[in-house]
Amino acid sequence: MGKIYLVDVTNRDGVQTAKLGLSKLEKTMINLYLNEIGIFQSEFGFTTTHHETHYIRANLKLAEMGVLKPLRLSGWIRAMKEDVELTYKLVPEIEYLALSTSTSDQMINGKYLGKKNHKDVINMMTDAVDAAIAHGCKALSVNAEDASRTNLDYLVEFGKAAKEHGADRLRYCDTLGYDNPFTIYDTVKTLAEKTCMPIELHCHGDLGMAVANSLAGAKGAIDGGQDCYVNTTVNGIGERAGNADLVAILLALLKSKDFAKHYQLGHKINLSKAWMTAQFASYAFRVPIPINQPGVGANAFAHASGIHADGVLKDAANYELYSYEELGRGEPELVETGREIITGQYSGISGFSHIMNKITADKAITFKDATEASKVLELVRYANVAAQKPLVKDELLFIARYPEIAKELLTMSPLAYEL
Repeated sequence: MGKIYLVDVTNRDGVQTAKLGLSKLEKTMINLYLNEIGIFQSEFGFTTTHHETHYIRANLKLAEMGVLKPLRLSGWIRAMKEDVELTYKLVPEIEYLALSTSTSDQMINGKYLGKKNHKDVINMMTDAVDAAIAHGCKALSVNAEDASRTNLDYLVEFGKAAKEHGADRLRYCDTLGYDNPFTIYDTVKTLAEKTCMPIELHCHGDLGMAVANSLAGAKGAIDGGQDCYVNTTVNGIGERAGNADLVAILLALLKSKDFAKHYQLGHKINLSKAWMTAQFASYAFRVPIPINQPGVGANAFAHASGIHADGVLKDAANYELYSYEELGRGEPELVETGREIITGQYSGISGFSHIMNKITADKAITFKDATEASKVLELVRYANVAAQKPLVKDELLFIARYPEIAKELLTMSPLAYEL
């Protein structure tokens, strides 16, 4: 039987959400949380976008140091040879890539306006695959954008061509959330059988079915004899109506009726980190978690009805499918209502030292002298400028532990590259 692997795309698709975004430090923190949960891979950035270069290389250094292990870090580019060449010029150490191109008649006609046909799209993709492999790319996902509106025979042809040139998996993108669980199961099963390659699923929530479609598609891929890679984002953040929510996907895979008996994950999951990860993403994106969000919403374990309250007090399993403790919930949330000292872009050494003494009491972080403390404070100030909000404890601890990495994350070099 094939296995299911989770590929989170918060730092690629999530940050493309209109009117939202993350600082490079916040993107790095998302990677750290994903690593703690046990996610297989993070699609962590755009390797041809110049302002991402320092961030991408800093995160690859964290992986080399063992801080971001075993999480895989993959870049996203267009399926064009030129993008591959620019990627390896800017980030020569990148090992994992996703190459994306549109495959539906709607997009081929609507984007290229008669300048490219179906064969041209395949040739462009295979040239990009050849170039990436020539540069030493270890694993390639070839993305069929708008796959759910693409002719199935052409998708099979596209996938087979990708495989022949060395691609490792075919990403089936339900770009507009057009599929339903029945259609995606049939299509993905056929793709798995006919291409004989692992299928990656990228589902959007335009019709509210991103999680259900991901589950059905995963079943289709495995029933078709292949591994499946499911794309998620933290809190379902993403373009338009969003993507398949990470926590909801995990709960569906692990807790839904009989699913886990027959379809297993290919990596261990630490579900107790789910709550912390969702909370940080909510704070970083400045998007509240809906009260009815599975697992992490404020009402996910709230009971008001007399019958429900009585039942859950007698035995929680009466009205709770899983426990809040499993998700890392249950600790009280403290809100300062008196004097509060916070870090900011204008913080001084006295206030910063007060905060660090508070949060590092049991973290074994000390500064050898005032000069070192001042250097870390300067990095904290820049991080506040980038985020435009106070840093959370984990961000402060990260900067104190890895000041050189933090410095690289905070470095911006506009127009430093030849355009």
